[in-house]
Amino acid sequence: QVQFVESGGGSVQAGGSLRLSCETSGSDVSAYAIGWFRQAPGKEREFVARVTWNGGSTFYANSVKGRFTISRDNAGNLVFLQMNNLKFEDTAVYYCAADVWGSRSSDVGYEYWGQGTQVTVSS
Repeated sequence: QVQFVESGGGSVQAGGSLRLSCETSGSDVSAYAIGWFRQAPGKEREFVARVTWNGGSTFYANSVKGRFTISRDNAGNLVFLQMNNLKFEDTAVYYCAADVWGSRSSDVGYEYWGQGTQVTVSS
């Protein structure tokens, strides 16, 4: 059974940093690209970042480019999202999932969503 568990969220002031972790388990998860998405209250879920199966290629939403860094450690079944220079508008629940169908930035092709971790940025 494939399972994704996010952690590392919390409350931080604007300009601060957080590092989110996504622990994966289950068969052959390392073969998939992994993405981070977020959903703010009253808004639709939006793409944040994606990393290929071997960590060789990354892709970011324009809103986080230059501030966030996605990486993965397949040996440890972990995917990370380093978030620097956080802004109030980064406040959301953050989710990781596997890009099973090659959707890149659309959540339609992602599966195995975790429960999410809350990030709150105060201005």
